[in-house]
Amino acid sequence: MSGSGMTPMLQATPEQARTLGAEEPIRPGQDRLAHAPADHPELPQPKIGILLANLGTPDNYDYWSMRRYLNEFLSDKRVIDYPAWKWQPLLQILILSKRPFSSGANYKLIWNHDKGESPLMTITKDQTAAIAAEIRSLYGNRVMVDFCMRYGNPSTESRVRAMVEAGCEKILFFPLYPHYAGATSATANDEFFRAMMKEKRQPAVRTVPEYYDNPLYIDALAQSVERAYAQLDHRPDVLVASYHGMPKRYLMAGDPYHCQCAKTSRLLRERLGWEKDAIDTTFQSVFGPEEWLKPYTVEHVAELARAGKKRIAVIAPAFSADCIETLEEINGEIREAFEEAGGEEFTYIPCLNDDEAHIRALVSVIEDNLAGWLARG
Repeated sequence: MSGSGMTPMLQATPEQARTLGAEEPIRPGQDRLAHAPADHPELPQPKIGILLANLGTPDNYDYWSMRRYLNEFLSDKRVIDYPAWKWQPLLQILILSKRPFSSGANYKLIWNHDKGESPLMTITKDQTAAIAAEIRSLYGNRVMVDFCMRYGNPSTESRVRAMVEAGCEKILFFPLYPHYAGATSATANDEFFRAMMKEKRQPAVRTVPEYYDNPLYIDALAQSVERAYAQLDHRPDVLVASYHGMPKRYLMAGDPYHCQCAKTSRLLRERLGWEKDAIDTTFQSVFGPEEWLKPYTVEHVAELARAGKKRIAVIAPAFSADCIETLEEINGEIREAFEEAGGEEFTYIPCLNDDEAHIRALVSVIEDNLAGWLARG
C-alpha cells in the first residue's frame, strides 16, 4: 500500500485466512505444559482471533434456501421488534409463503453463478483474505482472521468455535458496519455473545465500535467518488448518499444511526471540497407500514429528475460490501424510478468492497482495537 506506512499487501486465499498462524500444538512437557502429566491433552499455540462479521446471505436463491434465510432475518427482534404473538403468524403464514419467491428472483439476477454464491459472500471472502494477509505481514503467526455471517452461513457460533479450537485466547469481534444501529452492529454483537455463552473456556473479547468518522474510511469513500466521476463524460448534478433505512421511532428511542449517517455525508463532502448542497442524504429499503427515516431514496431520485436534475450519482456509504440492497435495489429499482421520472444518466458508485484504501481503513481500525493486546512483530 503506497504511502500508507504499512508493508505491502500480501496475497492469501479465503481458506488460508482461516488457518493463518497454524503451528504445532503444545505437548505435555513443553512451554505451559512443562509440568503437566503425560496424559494431559495437547493445547494449540495461543493466538488472537479477529472475527469479521457481515449481515448474511442465503445459501442459494431457491424457495427453501430463501425461506430459511428470511425467517432467521425477519425473526430477529432487533430487526422487527413487534410482539411475537402479533408478528410471527403474519411472518410464517403470509410473508414467508410469498416473499422467498420474489427475493429469490432478485438474488438470481445478481448471483455469482461461477462460484455458486451471492456477491456478498464472494466480496466478504475477498475482504477477509486481504485483511488476513495484511495482518499477518504486521503481526506474524500470532493472529487468526476469519469471518462469519449474522444470518446464514458461516454462522457466528461455528466460527467462534473454530477460533477457540485453534487456540484463540482473545477474540476481536468486528461487525463490518461503519455506522452503529441496533439492527446491524447490536444484533451481530448479540449473536457473538450468545456463541460465547456456549464455550467452556471463554476467551477474552472485545467488540469493534462504529468507524464512520475514521479519516481513512472517509478518504476511501472520497477516492471512490473521484474515480467514478473521472470516468464520466458529464459531472452528475447531485451525489445521493443512500443509507439503509430504519423506522423513525428507533431514532426517537435513541439509536444514533441517523446522526452518524448525516455526519458521514458532511465529512465526505468536506473531504471532496464540495459545496454544502452537493450531497443529498437519503434512506432506502423501507419495509412495513410505519414511517421510516426520510427522505426515501426511491422517491427522492424521482423528485430530482422531475426537478430537472437529469444526471445523478448514488453511493451507499453504510454498506461495506455490495449486496442485494445495492446491486439490485439501488442499481435496479432506484435507477428505474429515476429514469421513469425523466432522469437521463444514473451512475451507481460501487461499495468499497476489497479496494486497497478500504482494506487500509479496516486494518487501521483493527490495529486501534488491538491496542494493549498485541504489538507489531
